[in-house]
Amino acid sequence: MDRGTQQLPGAGRPPAWLRLLPWLTMVLLVVVQLTTPRSVQLGFAFAVVPPLTTLLYGMAGTAAVAGTMFALLLMPSIRADDVTYGDLLAFGLIGVVSVVLAGIRVRRDAQLVSVRTVAEAAQLAVLPPLPERVGPVRCGALYRAAERGTLVGGDLYDVQDGPYGVRAIVADVKGHGLAAVGTVSALLGTFREAVLDEPDLAGVAARLDRRLVVDSAGREDAEVFATAVLVEFPPGGAAVRVLSCGHPAPLVVDGDGAREVALTPGAPLGLGLMEFRAPEAVTVPIRPTDMLLAHTDGVTEARDSTGAFYPLAARLREVGAGPVSPVELVRSVWRDLSSYAGEVADDVALLALSTPGGRG
Repeated sequence: MDRGTQQLPGAGRPPAWLRLLPWLTMVLLVVVQLTTPRSVQLGFAFAVVPPLTTLLYGMAGTAAVAGTMFALLLMPSIRADDVTYGDLLAFGLIGVVSVVLAGIRVRRDAQLVSVRTVAEAAQLAVLPPLPERVGPVRCGALYRAAERGTLVGGDLYDVQDGPYGVRAIVADVKGHGLAAVGTVSALLGTFREAVLDEPDLAGVAARLDRRLVVDSAGREDAEVFATAVLVEFPPGGAAVRVLSCGHPAPLVVDGDGAREVALTPGAPLGLGLMEFRAPEAVTVPIRPTDMLLAHTDGVTEARDSTGAFYPLAARLREVGAGPVSPVELVRSVWRDLSSYAGEVADDVALLALSTPGGRG
């Protein structure tokens, strides 16, 4: 699995060259002041140095920079002729306030790191890294949340081995961001139980639908539903079964490109219909060299600068022939999607699976 965690500002130590910036700024101001006529005074420019330092240093470092600045301003060759003791007092206050602000920033950064650590632990518990092999099936998965700073949003995937073969799910819950994590967690828990109990994919879909209907009944101000595609690799089979509940069809990727699985999607999960009827699963022959790629609509609804949607099947003719494993395939698709769309505004989930003895 590849998620790509972003570091929060302040969570790491700034590079050495950046930490030298306040000192270099003071040196530059001193050199300029000493090499220009006395009629040109730049002492006021020192006032920007302590506030700049608060972004790079803690209280001690900021105090050292502010103290050095104040000492320089006391030198007759640096201080402007018209600078009064009141002006020096103002510079001193700027230094004191900067030290206080540096302390507040350091404390806030520590809180952000703590919150980030807790959030990562909770989110990884909901959607843990997927192994590259589940039973006899090789897997590759990639997730990118639309909401910056989060690891999990409204999309999900999972692959589980059970008595009826290896089963996989890719789903898209209404909404995204942390607000959808509860629904994602409920669906994943239900799926992991259903793959052990239900003899067919229709039973798994019915269990997922019931879970969402129950959750939606407990939320008066929210409607909970999801689209999902279920995949099953029967034991010892040379084909897979695919069932879609309102979800985009997966693609079979081979050396020549990709073809979309022909299926009729059923209704999304959780709509609260009088009687939920899962669509009939479609059996898809899979050669050992083929890979099955399931995705969410964040992939195909991404647009380029002209507003054109990302043509996944067509683009796979270019990227699909190169990758030799499911992991490489999802990474190649993500790189191509990022290059095509620049910025992807929706959650993106990709899950590639290869049959026993296949690529990878």
